[in-house]
Amino acid sequence: MRTKICLACTECKQRNYNTTKDKKAHPDRMEIKKFCRFCNKHTPHRETR
Repeated sequence: MRTKICLACTECKQRNYNTTKDKKAHPDRMEIKKFCRFCNKHTPHRETR
């Protein structure tokens, strides 16, 4: 089952992206490098609760 998650920038803590993930395949928190429009650069984004 896919669940909705929110991705937040690790530098400025802004919540920038909403996405889904498969809990069975990825039980841990996700971390993806994406573009942050507030920092104006690519930064790691971590899954929030």
